[in-house]
Amino acid sequence: MRYFNSAILLIAILFLTNLSLRAQETELKVVDEVIAQVNDNVVTLSGIKRQMKELVDTLVEQGKTREQAEAEVNGKQAELIANIINEEMLLQKGKEIGIESDVDAEINTRFREKMTELNLKSIDKLYEMMRTSNIDPDQVREMWRRQLTKDMVLQREVDAKVYYGWTAKEIKDYYEKNKATFTKPETVTLSEIFLSFAGRDEAAVKAKAAELVKQIRGAADFTKLALENSDRPDVQQSKGKAGTFTLAQVKAISDKLVAPIAATKAGGVTEPIALEEGMEILRVDERVAASSESVFNETEVRQAMTYEKIPDERRKYLGTLRQDAYIKINDTYRPMVAPLLFAEERKTEVKKTNDKKTDDKKSNK
Repeated sequence: MRYFNSAILLIAILFLTNLSLRAQETELKVVDEVIAQVNDNVVTLSGIKRQMKELVDTLVEQGKTREQAEAEVNGKQAELIANIINEEMLLQKGKEIGIESDVDAEINTRFREKMTELNLKSIDKLYEMMRTSNIDPDQVREMWRRQLTKDMVLQREVDAKVYYGWTAKEIKDYYEKNKATFTKPETVTLSEIFLSFAGRDEAAVKAKAAELVKQIRGAADFTKLALENSDRPDVQQSKGKAGTFTLAQVKAISDKLVAPIAATKAGGVTEPIALEEGMEILRVDERVAASSESVFNETEVRQAMTYEKIPDERRKYLGTLRQDAYIKINDTYRPMVAPLLFAEERKTEVKKTNDKKTDDKKSNK
């Protein structure tokens, strides 16, 4: 089951990178101009146009007409510019706190995992396969670099500080007020057989998966079939065992897995599940029913408290970055971008003004 994440990974590669490639092929030629300066870097009109084009293509793929998609994206141009300015500040912060090596290490790990998952002998072979599918590895690396940098900055500068900042009393008080939230959920223990599409005819892979399910339901030995057929790199060690999960954890991995697992009794096997990379067959080895009794687990309580607070804390953090940064927005775009970009700062100023008025009234009485 831990390898299900690789399916999501390939989807991300194929989906996001193909958007970028299409945008390059059809990118509008524009006279470039600086939309905003963020410290020593600039946000350009060509960069904005490229991202708008990618968003339009995405909406068209989701079923909207190009006219509808363009109207929707054009209406969000100011929001897009504001988001790019925030992104640029996070990328600069990443360099400042020195996380480049951690980001590079994570990117290299992702490529190695993908290489192993596809049973390739080298990274060069993986790159060759990607290029054959019109996917540029350098573009994937850059996409991951930007996203991982933003994620790591927020996790280290905001999320971790919130998570470890709770006192024992605050944790206990939160648990007492929200006991119903902390009941033990249902868990499922799973085994798997995964058949990869890589280098194979998809119809043949699907037919083989259906035949394996038929054999398993006919009392064939699941472990033996996993050892003989599964394309997971560690199947000889795991013998097809995937682990124990809550349905929420399963959903976080892939929505496609939830319904088949939920519909399968302990000891039963799912129908073949089509993922982006191949066909998944799951056996539900055990089910443990949910409990209505509340259970105190400090880690779970900390996580729940942190998830509630993180959105506000991240907004405040971005506000602090903006206050410390030099941001100059092109006069043409400032009227529509500034109200969005500096919304939190405006709320703070309004609150300070109202608080001062309240204090003044009290002091005059």
